[in-house]
Order: sequence, then structure tokens, then C-alpha cells
Amino acid sequence: MTANEGTIYIKNPLSQSLTDIKVAINTEKAGMFGIPTIEIDRTIRLALAGIVTGKFRDSEGKEYSINVRLPKETANGFESLDKIYISSLTGAQVPLSQLAHIEFSNSPTLIQHYNTERSITVSSSVKTGYNTDKITKQILAKVNELKLPEGFKLIPAGEIESRTESFSGIGSAILIAIFGIFAILILEFRTFKSTLIVLSVIPLGIIGGLLMLYFTGYTLSFAAAIGFVALIGIEIKNSILLVDFTNQLREQGTPLDEAIIKAGEIRFLPVLLTTLTAIGGLLPIALGNSALYSPLAYVIIGGLITSTLLARLVTPVMYKLIPPKIN
Repeated sequence: MTANEGTIYIKNPLSQSLTDIKVAINTEKAGMFGIPTIEIDRTIRLALAGIVTGKFRDSEGKEYSINVRLPKETANGFESLDKIYISSLTGAQVPLSQLAHIEFSNSPTLIQHYNTERSITVSSSVKTGYNTDKITKQILAKVNELKLPEGFKLIPAGEIESRTESFSGIGSAILIAIFGIFAILILEFRTFKSTLIVLSVIPLGIIGGLLMLYFTGYTLSFAAAIGFVALIGIEIKNSILLVDFTNQLREQGTPLDEAIIKAGEIRFLPVLLTTLTAIGGLLPIALGNSALYSPLAYVIIGGLITSTLLARLVTPVMYKLIPPKIN
């Protein structure tokens, strides 16, 4: 991670050594004064952390613990240890400095567990202007070249793990949404041909969304997948306007070719204005360069551009090839 130019703020818990203050007790000298070791521990804990000696109840009946300790102003300093005196069995007060000395010692780092196994999480952030997915793949490619000792394994986490979890749940939701849209279209037009003509615009928008992600440098993230779902709904709405109006013209006795041409001319402006309005509303989100929301906005913008332009040709051709029956 350190060697990769796209990473920043690298965190490795094992590289951080912790330091504790250790009270090294001279047991021989404590024994000469008749002071048990446990009495030294108890006195130090009393001075620094305090000991609850009782309860205080106010006039409203609320109880408060009474904690006896050194004043907070002096207990948090290293010099407070020099002010601690230990009571001997004879009642004499012996300074702590006569019975022990203070030293610094290394303490073990925090041992983390993942699924009951010892683990360590090494993480980093990605610099502005770099693609998270590409940086992750570069690092994993280097890590896979390492020969890990037996019993060790590496689990990619972070955005890769979040994306896997997100897509595992959204896959079924997308299928349900597609079947729901299909069922609504069947109920609306009552013919498979009209439904097929309406759905023919979906690939046109997906192409535009993928191209927009490619040119802007974003990956197919969870937010981008949500953008494709929203794009499909907008595309179908515009396609319904055209197909439904063509069906209405044919019901009024207009010939097939004339109905297709007339519907394309009359409905093109409303569809175009709807598309421009949607693009205008999404531009601030797209230009905000947000890793979460910008891919969603770019997908919808790119899909609307291609579907609006290509549907102008594809939808009339599809209607000509498989004209639905008109009652």
C-alpha cells in the first residue's frame, strides 16, 4: 500500500507500539516495612482511579456514588505518583518511591478477531483523482504474489466487500422490478408486441450509461447499478408515450406508416423536453464529483442521451416490423 502512489492514510495496527507505565515493586523492601504487595496496589488504585466508599442521596431522592481519590487536577500527571504514601502495618506512612520505581514498558497491541480467528485489518484511503477499484486491484495483484505462511489467509474488504454484499441483495430486487414492469405493460397494452416495442429502448439506455461511466472514469458501483434501474423506468415512460399515441392514431383509422411518422413528430418534443429537464436536474449531482452519487447521475444522463436519440429510429422501426393488433 505504501508503494502505491494512489493510497494515503495507511493504517497498520501492528506497526503501532503501545506504552504502559509499570510500577515495579521491591518486594524485599516492602516486606521490611511490613507492607503487603496488595496494599500497594490498592493504594495506587485508590489514588488514581478512586474507590466508591458510599452513597449520597439528595433532597429529591437521587443517589450519587462517593468516590474517594486524588484531586483530578493532580491525579493525571506523572508526578502524582510521588505524592502517594502507603500505610504499613504499624500505621507509618511510607512514600511509594521508597518501595517501588516507575518505568515504561511495551504493551501488546490489541488482538482483533474475525469469526473467532485472530485477524488484523490493514486499510488505507484513496487520493483524490484516483479510481478506488483500480487501486484495489493493483494492491491485491501485488499481495497475491506474496507467499503467506501456512494458516494465514487474506480477505479483501472495504469497498470490494461492500459492493459484493450490495449486489447480492440488489440482484433479486432488479429481477422483481423488471418482471413488475413487464406485467404492468402487459396489463396496459394487452399485447406482447406493444410491450416488446416499449422494452426495446432498454438496451439503448444501458449502452449510453456504460459509455458514460467509461468516459468519466467511474466503475460499475452499487450506486451506478441503482442508476441503471432508475434509467430503465425513465426510458420506458418515454417509450410508452410514443407507442400509446401511435396505437391511438391507428384506432382512429390512420394508416400504419402515417401513424408511426405522425406519432414520432408530435411526441418527439415532449420526450425531448422531459429528457432535458431530467438531465438538467442531474447535472449538479454529476458535477459534484461524489464517489457515491456522481456515478448514479452519469449513468442516467448517458442513458437518456443515447435512448432519446436512438429510440427516434429504433422504436418506429420496431413498430413497423411487429405492429400490434388494434381492436
